[in-house]
Formats: sequence, structure tokens, C-alpha cells
Amino acid sequence: MRSFAQIVLLASLSVLTSAALAFDNGQFENVPPDIRAWFKGVIAPNGVPCCDISDGHRTEYNFREGSYWVPIEGQWMAVPAHAIIRDRGNPVGEAVVWYVHHRGTIIISCFVPADAV
Repeated sequence: MRSFAQIVLLASLSVLTSAALAFDNGQFENVPPDIRAWFKGVIAPNGVPCCDISDGHRTEYNFREGSYWVPIEGQWMAVPAHAIIRDRGNPVGEAVVWYVHHRGTIIISCFVPADAV
């Protein structure tokens, strides 16, 4: 009987895992594999992958007061210097910002300007 319970548990976990991996809001529709790989491969200056905790968002930006600024959820925010990535190229031709919500604050973890090489 114990073996049967283990098999049922394993089968249930397999179904749940495959359902989670298959979840797609349409964000990957029509994205070439090389662009998808670039988004998943961008690494923050501190060594943490940008896509580990958030998705990259294509964005407009400007440069003022010696900093990059990006609009996030209707608010222009300064990009911290430690989040700027200029050595990974930019195959999409638009700036990309990665950010997370943490305790009511938006934290920018990575930013690649449109002209990054």
C-alpha cells in the first residue's frame, strides 16, 4: 500500500510540475530563440542573473542629472549605477529594464540601454 501512495504522489507532482513549466501568458509568442536566450542570459554586475526574479521590460528612457531614467508603472525612476549593463550587447534595439517589487518599493535590478554593445 505504501508503494501505491508513493506512485500517486510522484504522478501528482509530475503533473503539477509540467503544468507550471507550460504556463505562458503569451510573453514568448513570436520571440526568436536567440532573443529569448539573450533575455535569459543577461547577468547583473553583481553576478545575479537578471531573469531569476523578474522579466525584462522593453522601455523608453532618457539621460538626465548624470543618470539613466526609466518609466516604471507610470513613474520615472533613476536607474542605480550598479544596475547598468553595457557589456552584453542588445539585440532588441530598445532599452530593457528588470525590476521587482519589494516591501512596497520598486527595485531596479538590471538595465541595458538601447545602444549597449
